[in-house]
Amino acid sequence: MTLSPKLRKWLLYAGVAAVVAYCLAPFYWMLVSSLRRTSDIFANSPFPTRLSFENYLAVLDPSESFTRALLNSLVVAGTTTAVALVLATFTAYAMARLEFRLKRLVLTLIIATSMFPVVSLVVPLLKMFVDFGWINSYQAMIVPSMSFTLPLAVWNLTAFFRQMPDELEHAAMVDGCTRGQAFRKIIIPLAAPGMFTTAIITFIAAWNEFLIALSMTNKPEMQTAPVAISTFSGASQFETPFGSQMAAGVLVTVPLVIMVLLFQRRIVAGLTAGAAK
Repeated sequence: MTLSPKLRKWLLYAGVAAVVAYCLAPFYWMLVSSLRRTSDIFANSPFPTRLSFENYLAVLDPSESFTRALLNSLVVAGTTTAVALVLATFTAYAMARLEFRLKRLVLTLIIATSMFPVVSLVVPLLKMFVDFGWINSYQAMIVPSMSFTLPLAVWNLTAFFRQMPDELEHAAMVDGCTRGQAFRKIIIPLAAPGMFTTAIITFIAAWNEFLIALSMTNKPEMQTAPVAISTFSGASQFETPFGSQMAAGVLVTVPLVIMVLLFQRRIVAGLTAGAAK
């Protein structure tokens, strides 16, 4: 039986809608729960019976120090992204252009380093950072995060630089540029979509990191947003502040959603575009 083009089109739309609904359902329920009153937090209605912002007021209360946690997350994720992007750009360009023995093995080892479970590395890292005096510091969270984000950035950018023909640098050098000038003036601008996409992926990974930040900090003023959410306390030891946690989850997620929506064209371009168009 052959489906008509119109039916295939509607089936495609239905499939896309189902996937989108499946992906957005947890976020929607988190948003709805954050807008419920504390007495209605366990209600099953798809909409709040009465809108309430008490959960957001509780999260933003100075006693919770959540705004400080958001700032800490921004510092850690931003620094991790900036440093990883710079190092990955030079490393990936060298891996894409230089020819040497065992290059494929080197690339395999680079990506393999990001596959170690975080939980298996926390204890040795914690002991080392205690000896360094780094506990409750930004570098104790940035350095381990880079160990996981940097290999991914190198791998992604290496694949992107490989799409760029060598003739780009050769033509620039014929016109009088040095190798470094050709890289800075020709390659970097053309690689901007791929670098932007890599930066977004790296930032999201660093922003959502939890286990390392939990292990390396024990002072509330140094905790990142995911850790702060996990430490929210209710009015008593027997109460779990689900509403406040939902509101904090919305505040942490919304910036990422807005960033992806604003720069979705650049992200798609970075994943699909090469130098020759």
